[in-house]
Amino acid sequence: MHPALNIAIKAARRAGQIINRASNDLDLLTVTAKQPNDFVTEVDKKAEAVIIETLQEAYPGYGILAEESGTTAGRGDAEYQWIIDPLDGTTNFIHGMPQYAISIALAKGNSLEQAVIFDPNRNELFTASKGAGAFLNERRIRVSRRTKLQESLIGTGFPYRMFDHIDTYLAIFKEIAQKTAGQRRPGAASLDLAYVACGRYDGFWEFGLSPWDMAAGALLISEAGGLVGDMRGEANYLETGNLIAGTPKVFAPLLKLIEGHLPESVRG
Repeated sequence: MHPALNIAIKAARRAGQIINRASNDLDLLTVTAKQPNDFVTEVDKKAEAVIIETLQEAYPGYGILAEESGTTAGRGDAEYQWIIDPLDGTTNFIHGMPQYAISIALAKGNSLEQAVIFDPNRNELFTASKGAGAFLNERRIRVSRRTKLQESLIGTGFPYRMFDHIDTYLAIFKEIAQKTAGQRRPGAASLDLAYVACGRYDGFWEFGLSPWDMAAGALLISEAGGLVGDMRGEANYLETGNLIAGTPKVFAPLLKLIEGHLPESVRG
Protein backbone atom coordinates (compact mmCIF):
# COMPACT_ATOMS: atom_id res chain seq x y z
CA MET A 1 0.00 0.00 0.00
CA HIS A 2 1.31 3.44 -0.89
CA PRO A 3 2.59 5.41 2.14
CA ALA A 4 0.36 8.41 1.31
CA LEU A 5 -2.67 6.12 1.20
CA ASN A 6 -1.77 4.72 4.62
CA ILE A 7 -1.63 8.24 6.04
CA ALA A 8 -4.97 9.15 4.45
CA ILE A 9 -6.54 6.04 5.99
CA LYS A 10 -5.15 7.00 9.39
CA ALA A 11 -6.59 10.51 9.00
CA ALA A 12 -10.00 9.20 7.92
CA ARG A 13 -10.22 6.78 10.84
CA ARG A 14 -9.29 9.50 13.33
CA ALA A 15 -12.04 11.71 11.89
CA GLY A 16 -14.45 8.78 12.01
CA GLN A 17 -13.88 8.44 15.76
CA ILE A 18 -14.84 12.08 16.27
CA ILE A 19 -17.96 11.70 14.13
CA ASN A 20 -19.06 8.48 15.81
CA ARG A 21 -18.75 9.98 19.29
CA ALA A 22 -20.74 13.05 18.26
CA SER A 23 -23.47 10.91 16.65
CA ASN A 24 -24.46 9.74 20.14
CA ASP A 25 -25.33 13.29 21.24
CA LEU A 26 -26.86 14.98 18.23
CA ASP A 27 -29.08 17.19 20.38
CA LEU A 28 -25.96 18.90 21.73
CA LEU A 29 -24.62 19.90 18.31
CA THR A 30 -24.20 23.51 17.30
CA VAL A 31 -25.40 23.78 13.72
CA THR A 32 -24.93 26.84 11.51
CA ALA A 33 -25.91 27.49 7.89
CA LYS A 34 -23.17 28.48 5.46
CA GLN A 35 -25.96 29.30 3.00
CA PRO A 36 -29.56 28.09 2.68
CA ASN A 37 -29.75 24.29 3.16
CA ASP A 38 -25.95 24.01 3.46
CA PHE A 39 -25.05 23.23 7.06
CA VAL A 40 -21.88 22.91 9.09
CA THR A 41 -21.36 21.67 12.64
CA GLU A 42 -18.45 21.77 15.06
CA VAL A 43 -18.03 18.08 14.17
CA ASP A 44 -17.24 18.96 10.54
CA LYS A 45 -14.63 21.42 11.75
CA LYS A 46 -13.06 19.09 14.33
CA ALA A 47 -12.94 16.22 11.86
CA GLU A 48 -11.34 18.43 9.24
CA ALA A 49 -8.78 19.74 11.74
CA VAL A 50 -7.65 16.25 12.74
CA ILE A 51 -7.45 15.15 9.10
CA ILE A 52 -5.30 18.13 8.15
CA GLU A 53 -3.12 17.70 11.22
CA THR A 54 -2.50 14.03 10.38
CA LEU A 55 -1.78 14.69 6.71
CA GLN A 56 0.47 17.69 7.27
CA GLU A 57 2.47 15.90 9.95
CA ALA A 58 3.47 13.32 7.34
CA TYR A 59 3.51 15.57 4.25
CA PRO A 60 4.10 19.17 5.35
CA GLY A 61 4.79 20.43 1.84
CA TYR A 62 1.53 19.24 0.30
CA GLY A 63 -1.32 21.62 -0.42
CA ILE A 64 -4.78 21.34 1.11
CA LEU A 65 -8.19 21.92 -0.46
CA ALA A 66 -10.78 21.28 2.24
CA GLU A 67 -14.49 22.02 2.40
CA GLU A 68 -14.55 24.01 5.63
CA SER A 69 -11.15 25.73 5.72
CA GLY A 70 -10.65 26.28 2.00
CA THR A 71 -7.30 26.22 0.22
CA THR A 72 -4.11 26.43 2.24
CA ALA A 73 -1.93 25.94 -0.84
CA GLY A 74 -3.34 26.00 -4.34
CA ARG A 75 -2.54 23.54 -7.09
CA GLY A 76 -0.18 26.07 -8.58
CA ASP A 77 1.72 26.38 -5.29
CA ALA A 78 2.27 22.70 -4.51
CA GLU A 79 2.90 19.70 -6.74
CA TYR A 80 0.61 17.56 -4.56
CA GLN A 81 -2.70 18.55 -3.01
CA TRP A 82 -5.01 16.79 -0.57
CA ILE A 83 -8.73 17.23 -1.38
CA ILE A 84 -10.82 16.74 1.76
CA ASP A 85 -14.46 16.48 2.76
CA PRO A 86 -14.44 15.78 6.51
CA LEU A 87 -18.15 14.95 6.67
CA ASP A 88 -19.94 14.45 3.38
CA GLY A 89 -23.65 14.27 4.18
CA THR A 90 -23.81 16.77 7.05
CA THR A 91 -27.57 17.20 6.66
CA ASN A 92 -28.02 13.43 7.02
CA PHE A 93 -25.71 13.45 10.05
CA ILE A 94 -27.56 16.16 11.97
CA HIS A 95 -30.87 14.33 11.36
CA GLY A 96 -29.49 11.01 12.59
CA MET A 97 -29.64 9.41 9.15
CA PRO A 98 -26.63 7.06 8.91
CA GLN A 99 -25.54 7.94 5.38
CA TYR A 100 -22.40 10.07 5.48
CA ALA A 101 -18.68 9.63 4.99
CA ILE A 102 -15.18 11.07 5.11
CA SER A 103 -13.59 11.62 1.71
CA ILE A 104 -9.86 12.24 1.13
CA ALA A 105 -8.07 12.31 -2.22
CA LEU A 106 -4.52 13.16 -3.21
CA ALA A 107 -3.91 14.89 -6.54
CA LYS A 108 -0.64 15.43 -8.35
CA GLY A 109 -1.39 18.35 -10.61
CA ASN A 110 -4.56 17.33 -12.44
CA SER A 111 -4.03 13.61 -11.82
CA LEU A 112 -5.84 11.86 -8.97
CA GLU A 113 -3.34 9.55 -7.27
CA GLN A 114 -4.85 8.26 -3.98
CA ALA A 115 -8.39 7.95 -2.62
CA VAL A 116 -10.05 7.09 0.68
CA ILE A 117 -13.76 7.12 1.45
CA PHE A 118 -14.64 5.94 4.95
CA ASP A 119 -18.18 5.21 6.14
CA PRO A 120 -17.89 5.23 9.95
CA ASN A 121 -21.39 3.79 10.43
CA ARG A 122 -20.73 0.59 8.52
CA ASN A 123 -16.95 0.58 9.05
CA GLU A 124 -16.56 0.39 5.28
CA LEU A 125 -13.22 1.65 4.00
CA PHE A 126 -12.97 2.28 0.25
CA THR A 127 -9.44 2.86 -1.07
CA ALA A 128 -7.71 3.27 -4.40
CA SER A 129 -4.25 4.07 -5.74
CA LYS A 130 -3.74 5.08 -9.35
CA GLY A 131 -2.84 2.01 -11.37
CA ALA A 132 -3.28 -0.37 -8.43
CA GLY A 133 -7.02 -1.01 -8.32
CA ALA A 134 -9.83 -0.20 -5.90
CA PHE A 135 -10.68 -1.95 -2.65
CA LEU A 136 -13.39 -2.20 0.01
CA ASN A 137 -11.94 -3.28 3.36
CA GLU A 138 -8.91 -4.74 1.51
CA ARG A 139 -11.09 -6.74 -0.90
CA ARG A 140 -10.70 -5.89 -4.60
CA ILE A 141 -13.83 -4.31 -6.07
CA ARG A 142 -15.11 -3.84 -9.61
CA VAL A 143 -18.02 -1.99 -11.13
CA SER A 144 -21.06 -4.10 -11.93
CA ARG A 145 -21.34 -6.19 -15.09
CA ARG A 146 -24.67 -4.71 -16.12
CA THR A 147 -24.76 -3.58 -19.72
CA LYS A 148 -28.31 -2.29 -20.20
CA LEU A 149 -29.65 0.99 -18.88
CA GLN A 150 -33.11 -0.51 -18.33
CA GLU A 151 -31.63 -3.03 -15.85
CA SER A 152 -29.53 -0.46 -13.99
CA LEU A 153 -29.88 1.16 -10.58
CA ILE A 154 -28.77 4.79 -10.80
CA GLY A 155 -27.70 7.12 -8.00
CA THR A 156 -28.23 10.87 -8.11
CA GLY A 157 -28.40 14.02 -6.03
CA PHE A 158 -30.96 16.78 -6.32
CA PRO A 159 -30.33 20.52 -5.92
CA TYR A 160 -30.45 21.74 -2.33
CA ARG A 161 -28.71 25.13 -2.48
CA MET A 162 -29.47 26.60 -5.91
CA PHE A 163 -32.57 25.75 -7.88
CA ASP A 164 -31.81 27.46 -11.21
CA HIS A 165 -31.97 24.15 -13.07
CA ILE A 166 -34.61 22.32 -11.06
CA ASP A 167 -36.84 21.85 -14.11
CA THR A 168 -33.94 20.25 -16.00
CA TYR A 169 -33.28 17.95 -13.04
CA LEU A 170 -36.90 16.89 -12.89
CA ALA A 171 -37.09 16.21 -16.62
CA ILE A 172 -33.94 14.05 -16.47
CA PHE A 173 -35.16 12.27 -13.34
CA LYS A 174 -38.48 11.51 -15.01
CA GLU A 175 -36.92 9.94 -18.09
CA ILE A 176 -34.35 7.96 -16.10
CA ALA A 177 -37.15 6.69 -13.85
CA GLN A 178 -38.94 5.40 -16.93
CA LYS A 179 -35.88 3.80 -18.51
CA THR A 180 -34.01 2.18 -15.60
CA ALA A 181 -34.60 -0.21 -12.73
CA GLY A 182 -34.72 2.77 -10.36
CA GLN A 183 -32.97 5.79 -8.87
CA ARG A 184 -31.69 6.53 -5.39
CA ARG A 185 -30.85 9.84 -3.70
CA PRO A 186 -29.32 9.09 -0.25
CA GLY A 187 -27.56 12.45 0.09
CA ALA A 188 -23.80 11.81 0.25
CA ALA A 189 -22.16 11.98 -3.18
CA SER A 190 -18.87 10.43 -2.08
CA LEU A 191 -20.66 7.28 -0.94
CA ASP A 192 -22.77 7.25 -4.09
CA LEU A 193 -19.58 7.17 -6.15
CA ALA A 194 -18.07 4.48 -3.92
CA TYR A 195 -21.23 2.45 -4.50
CA VAL A 196 -20.74 2.70 -8.26
CA ALA A 197 -17.17 1.46 -7.78
CA CYS A 198 -18.25 -1.63 -5.84
CA GLY A 199 -21.25 -2.44 -8.03
CA ARG A 200 -24.12 -1.38 -5.76
CA TYR A 201 -25.08 1.24 -8.32
CA ASP A 202 -24.60 0.92 -12.06
CA GLY A 203 -24.38 4.67 -12.66
CA PHE A 204 -24.56 8.10 -11.07
CA TRP A 205 -25.24 11.69 -12.16
CA GLU A 206 -25.34 15.05 -10.42
CA PHE A 207 -24.81 18.75 -11.11
CA GLY A 208 -23.17 21.38 -8.94
CA LEU A 209 -20.76 19.23 -6.94
CA SER A 210 -17.51 20.45 -5.38
CA PRO A 211 -14.09 18.83 -5.93
CA TRP A 212 -14.12 17.32 -2.42
CA ASP A 213 -17.43 15.59 -3.23
CA MET A 214 -16.02 13.91 -6.33
CA ALA A 215 -12.25 13.46 -6.25
CA ALA A 216 -11.86 10.28 -4.18
CA GLY A 217 -14.94 8.63 -5.66
CA ALA A 218 -13.87 9.38 -9.22
CA LEU A 219 -10.54 7.60 -8.73
CA LEU A 220 -12.30 4.66 -7.06
CA ILE A 221 -14.58 4.23 -10.08
CA SER A 222 -11.75 4.54 -12.60
CA GLU A 223 -9.66 1.96 -10.73
CA ALA A 224 -12.70 -0.33 -10.46
CA GLY A 225 -13.12 -0.37 -14.23
CA GLY A 226 -15.80 2.29 -14.60
CA LEU A 227 -16.03 5.58 -16.48
CA VAL A 228 -16.32 9.11 -15.10
CA GLY A 229 -16.91 12.31 -17.05
CA ASP A 230 -18.59 15.68 -17.19
CA MET A 231 -21.79 16.35 -19.11
CA ARG A 232 -19.86 16.08 -22.37
CA GLY A 233 -18.27 12.80 -21.34
CA GLU A 234 -14.92 14.54 -20.88
CA ALA A 235 -12.60 14.78 -17.88
CA ASN A 236 -13.43 18.29 -16.65
CA TYR A 237 -15.82 17.30 -13.87
CA LEU A 238 -13.61 18.65 -11.04
CA GLU A 239 -13.76 22.08 -12.70
CA THR A 240 -17.41 22.10 -13.81
CA GLY A 241 -18.90 20.27 -10.82
CA ASN A 242 -21.12 18.25 -13.16
CA LEU A 243 -20.51 14.51 -13.18
CA ILE A 244 -21.73 11.30 -14.78
CA ALA A 245 -20.29 7.89 -13.87
CA GLY A 246 -21.12 4.32 -14.68
CA THR A 247 -20.10 0.92 -15.93
CA PRO A 248 -18.50 0.95 -19.39
CA LYS A 249 -21.77 -0.11 -21.04
CA VAL A 250 -24.13 2.05 -18.97
CA PHE A 251 -22.10 5.27 -19.11
CA ALA A 252 -22.76 6.07 -22.79
CA PRO A 253 -26.57 5.65 -22.85
CA LEU A 254 -26.87 7.49 -19.52
CA LEU A 255 -24.80 10.36 -20.90
CA LYS A 256 -26.85 10.47 -24.10
CA LEU A 257 -30.11 10.56 -22.16
CA ILE A 258 -28.94 13.40 -19.91
CA GLU A 259 -27.38 15.41 -22.74
CA GLY A 260 -30.74 15.54 -24.46
CA HIS A 261 -32.16 17.65 -21.63
CA LEU A 262 -29.28 20.01 -20.92
CA PRO A 263 -29.33 23.74 -21.52
CA GLU A 264 -26.02 25.13 -22.76
CA SER A 265 -25.38 26.74 -19.35
CA VAL A 266 -24.84 23.37 -17.64
CA ARG A 267 -23.04 21.52 -20.44
CA GLY A 268 -19.45 20.55 -19.80
